[in-house]
Amino acid sequence: MSPSAQSGETQAARQRRHSAIRHRWETLRKRIGDLAIQLVEEPDVEMASWRLPADAASAGLARRLVHERLTTWGMENLSDVTQLLVTELVTNVVCHTCCGDLVVRLSAVEGLLRCEVEDSDGTMPEMAAPSSGEEHGRGLRLIDTLACCWGAERTRQGKITWFELPAYALR
Repeated sequence: MSPSAQSGETQAARQRRHSAIRHRWETLRKRIGDLAIQLVEEPDVEMASWRLPADAASAGLARRLVHERLTTWGMENLSDVTQLLVTELVTNVVCHTCCGDLVVRLSAVEGLLRCEVEDSDGTMPEMAAPSSGEEHGRGLRLIDTLACCWGAERTRQGKITWFELPAYALR
């Protein structure tokens, strides 16, 4: 059974996600020109998703799942940074939302990796400005530094926080 089928995602939802991923990939390609991989008629799209409980153990589980999937896709060069950033997003959900499960999604289109973490809280993330002695508040700054782009989008049930990494940048 595919990861999409496991999460109950419909064919129409997969097609919308595929279309959105292709649009983001084309936008990135336009911005970076010759550094991007040449656009093909139908780019290969890899997708995976996992529903996890919003608890502390999910950060470690998300890291393992991401590592395994990136290895399967031949994108090991992105594994360390992706694991670090997905840990930040999952930890933010655990620390700052009230309840419910979270969904971690990975998609890869012709060398562009996107990671999303969806939760049931509509509060949008804000980048903090912690003082040097504070232990928390640096996660989004880390994502902002290491990812080529990131953001958050409201959904009917909450929000999706995401980041993207171009595979060629880390070779």
